[in-house]
Amino acid sequence: MEIITAKTAGFCFGVQKAVDLVYELVDKAGSEGSGVIGPIYTYGPIIHNETVVEDLERKGVKVINTPEEIDRIKSGTIVIRSHGVSKELAERAASCGAVCQDATCPFVQRIHRIVEEESDGGAQIIIIGNAGHPEVVGIMGWSSTPAVVIENEEEAESYRGDPEKPVCIVSQTTFNVIKFNELVAILKSRLYNVNVVNTICNATRERQEEARSIASDADVMIVIGGKTSSNSAKLYEICGKECANTFFIQTVDDLHLNLSGKEKVIGITAGASTPKNIIEEVQNYVRTGREF
Repeated sequence: MEIITAKTAGFCFGVQKAVDLVYELVDKAGSEGSGVIGPIYTYGPIIHNETVVEDLERKGVKVINTPEEIDRIKSGTIVIRSHGVSKELAERAASCGAVCQDATCPFVQRIHRIVEEESDGGAQIIIIGNAGHPEVVGIMGWSSTPAVVIENEEEAESYRGDPEKPVCIVSQTTFNVIKFNELVAILKSRLYNVNVVNTICNATRERQEEARSIASDADVMIVIGGKTSSNSAKLYEICGKECANTFFIQTVDDLHLNLSGKEKVIGITAGASTPKNIIEEVQNYVRTGREF
């Protein structure tokens, strides 16, 4: 039996940067001369992975989730997670009593700049992504005009904008590439003066393409990711279309394989918020049939 693990599985650049920053701040907080002021806060869970978030909580990191909580902080350090936040929240965090460390992914920051510039120029903003996802909520908050989120064909076909105004379309960085192109095609067939900026990051494209390729050859496919991880859910959707025996798990504890012995290939991939050690534990379990 062959086990194929995606080379792109696990932390992406933006997530790694954010997680490393928080662990570095935790190590330095309280150390004389470090310049880091505790306690350490993150606006929302730093990543969509319960294992990492729980570990940071044990180290004293506090998760805040509302603007009002920001206002009540008089000292310490606030980290803006890789998903980013709205312009109003970013300014709020920067002006409160704590030091603000911005760990927003550079690819998300690029979307913020595009949306701000295009909306200031009078464009209607369409964000192709998952409504309610922290990244999408943050992007909406950089538009000076009301932004619209479109997630599926029905929403694309029913969209009614102002025909007199230009339209700028951007995407959540982790959206399904094929689905993005399908929704853009629908919108462009119905709208005029459309500027499409494909802001799906390269890491997402590569991860999805590799997952699709492995799943198409696999007898069993395993996708590792957090319950609330949007990019992991999309990997599961993509792999499920290629391999009927696709499993979506958070850790090795969720994996219960009943193999027939006829399986020739088992594939493994993981979302951008999955730590390396969790991937290795799953690999070991599949290889030996026991937890590591």
